[in-house]
Amino acid sequence: MVWYKRTDKKFKDSEKKSIPDGLWEKCNSCDEILFRPELEKNLSVCHHCQHHFRVSPEIYLDLLIDKGSETQLFSTLASKDFLGFKAGEKYSTQISGARRKTGDLDAIKIYSGKLRKRSIILGFMNFSFIGGSMGSVVGESVSRAIVTAGKKKTPLVLICSSGGARMQEGALSLMQLAKTSAHLAKFSKGGGLYISILTDPTTGGVTASFGMLGDIIMAEPGALIGFAGPRVIKQTIGQDLPKGFQRAEFLLRKGFIDHIVSRSEMKDKLSRLIELLT
Repeated sequence: MVWYKRTDKKFKDSEKKSIPDGLWEKCNSCDEILFRPELEKNLSVCHHCQHHFRVSPEIYLDLLIDKGSETQLFSTLASKDFLGFKAGEKYSTQISGARRKTGDLDAIKIYSGKLRKRSIILGFMNFSFIGGSMGSVVGESVSRAIVTAGKKKTPLVLICSSGGARMQEGALSLMQLAKTSAHLAKFSKGGGLYISILTDPTTGGVTASFGMLGDIIMAEPGALIGFAGPRVIKQTIGQDLPKGFQRAEFLLRKGFIDHIVSRSEMKDKLSRLIELLT
C-alpha cells in the first residue's frame, strides 16, 4: 500500500465542479473578474471602475425607448459589393459573415419611438458589423433618419460606434461624409434638434461627419474618440501623446464634447435636454 492512500472512510475525496463557460468576464480597465449576469444587470458597466463595455444596439433600444413604442425604419436597406472588392477576403463574404454574426443587414438600425412619451428618431450603430464602418447603407440610413426627423419635427438622436468609412466601398463610402453633413446642415437650418452620443470607439469618417455635428455632443465614459488612431498620430508626429489622449474625458476638457454621461443616466439626461431644447 502506498503511504498516501487514504484509509479513513469518514473523509471523501471532493469532486471537481465544472464552471460553465461564459459566466465570467474580465474588465479591460481594472482587470477585475466579473460575474456576467451581474455585469449585464448593470448595463455592462464594471461596478469596480465604471468601465463601459461595448454593447449591442438592442441594449440601447431597451434602455432609451418607451416599451412598445418603437418602430424600425428603413429595415430593408442592405449593402452590395458594387466594386467586386477583394483584399484577402471578398467584401461580399465579409458582408455575409457579419450578417450571420449580428443578425443585422448592416451596421446601423434606425427607429421611431418615444422617450418619456416624447417622439424621437433614434439610430444605433453596431461595432460588431465590420467595425461599425460607414458604407452606402449607413450613410443612406442616417440621411433618411435626418429627413424623417425634419418632416416630423422630432429630435434626432444617433448613438455612434464606428471605425470609420468602409473602405471596401471606396469613394462610395467617402461620399457619405458629405451627404450626411449636408442633410444635417439643412436639418439644423430648419430648427431641428440633433443629439449625438459617442461610444467606444467613434473614429474616422463618422467622427469627421455626423458624429461631431450634434447640437449637443455626449459621450460615454472612457470612449475612444478621434479621426486617426493614437498609434498613427504618434508615428506621424514622432512624439509621445498626452495621457488619456482621444478619450472622452480628454475631449471634454478641450471643449470637443459637451457632456460625459454614464449608461445608467443616459435616458434621464436625454429626456431633460429634449424637454429643455424643444
